[in-house]
Amino acid sequence: MNKPSTITVPCPQCKTELVWDTNNPFRPFCSDTCKNHDLIAWANEEHNIPGDSLHDDVLSRDLEQDY
Repeated sequence: MNKPSTITVPCPQCKTELVWDTNNPFRPFCSDTCKNHDLIAWANEEHNIPGDSLHDDVLSRDLEQDY
C-alpha cells in the first residue's frame, strides 16, 4: 500500500512551511497569530481584490434605477 505524500505549503502571512493537513485548525495559516494578522490587514484595506471600476460603476447605476 502506498503511503500518501505529504504536501507542504508556505503560510500566506509569514511564509513558514507547514504541512497541509486537516488537523491544522488555522489552515492555510500556520497559527492563530498569522490568521489574525491577515484579517487585520484586510480590515485596514491593506489587501484588496482587483476589479474593473468602470464595470462596477455601471452595475451600481443599474441598481439605482427605478423600473
